[in-house]
Amino acid sequence: MRLEVRHARVVAAVAELGSISKAAASLSLPQPSLTAQLRRIEKTIGGELFVRSRTGITPTPLGERLIPMLVDLARSADAVLAEAASPVTDVLGVVSAEWEPAVFWQGLRDQLAGYEVRTSSLDPDGALDAVVRGEYTAALVRGPETAGPPELPDSTLDSQLVMREPTWLAVPSTHRLSRDPITCVGELDQLPWVRHAPGHWLHNVEQELLEAVRPTVLHYVSGQAEAMNWVRDAGVVALTVPSAQLDDVALVPLPGVTGSRLTMVWRRGWRNHTGRRRLLSAIRRTLRAQADRHPCYRDWLAVHLDEFPELKDCAPA
Repeated sequence: MRLEVRHARVVAAVAELGSISKAAASLSLPQPSLTAQLRRIEKTIGGELFVRSRTGITPTPLGERLIPMLVDLARSADAVLAEAASPVTDVLGVVSAEWEPAVFWQGLRDQLAGYEVRTSSLDPDGALDAVVRGEYTAALVRGPETAGPPELPDSTLDSQLVMREPTWLAVPSTHRLSRDPITCVGELDQLPWVRHAPGHWLHNVEQELLEAVRPTVLHYVSGQAEAMNWVRDAGVVALTVPSAQLDDVALVPLPGVTGSRLTMVWRRGWRNHTGRRRLLSAIRRTLRAQADRHPCYRDWLAVHLDEFPELKDCAPA
């Protein structure tokens, strides 16, 4: 006799319930039939898996080694069947809790060829609610690296780190700092700033960085899109993550400033694990491709890649 998945289920049921009669009932089998099956399994394996007694059954030394493996086999088979039975969709909805450049969304669509990709940008609470309601497949949520994973408002949600990024200074492309980087934090008080309003994750990062220098702040913005427009059009500076850089905005590294973490959030009912892994990989590859478009960030990342293991295997295709 060859060992099959149904035999693993028999062993798993007996081990879990501690009784042949209970296992037979759970499998809708007559007890004599299950007993006979168990004997054939043990004969195939070459030894007894259980010691029978009036008080129940316990694993033999051989059983202690093999039963966990058979239980895992039964669970893996059930997972395969569940995955095969789950509906397959070629539509992926991705909502961002922060503005991302248009080039990011187009790059993501290119990475997900074969899927219809629907995208949107909402505030953080709205993005997570949209995933809970099933309106979108996943949300991208950004926050300070020191805060750790985002607090999820619903027990049906799960999350995984997409990538971490440094926080840098965005300046107009013609600004002197695009050629001569900052060497002292004290230089920051000589620059006109736009800052992020309270409630945005970058607000506290700015507070920590600028507390000692207190520069002139011309405006408070609601998000990165507005900040980048101010930098480009009004000649001011602002904090940003490198992946949000526009083509006509330059980046200046700021060592020691709190970085960011980008997290993907989805509903635990999303059982298409292959689709989830592909989406996560596509987002990473798209962000890595954005880094390669900007020489300053590309060169910096090449030197510091060991600090970002999540991006090591995500060179653009």
